[in-house]
Amino acid sequence: MYQWLKHAFSVRSSDPVNISLAQEKVIDAVCIEIVRRRMTLPAQMLIESSAPLNFLTGQTLRFIEPVLGAVLDPAGIRDFASFLEQRGALEYICQRLADLQSADETKA
Repeated sequence: MYQWLKHAFSVRSSDPVNISLAQEKVIDAVCIEIVRRRMTLPAQMLIESSAPLNFLTGQTLRFIEPVLGAVLDPAGIRDFASFLEQRGALEYICQRLADLQSADETKA
């Protein structure tokens, strides 16, 4: 009788992130710059604390794209925004930051 209620509040599990080559290029550029400036830990803390808002962040980027487009590449902004709208995107960025940080530490 209550089978419809059994999954009423379930959330889909985190699907693998579908990332295009252009999105990967933009994400790597951002992550490399964060690691170069030695801001990996603060960036990861900010990403983890704002995880519930990743879809909203992507929508905000789409809203302010005309303003940011004067300074940054508009296609890169659109790629980054569409990436952020995916579930699991922030985990991918945190993992990429950790990988780049460990590669930087072994190189130094």
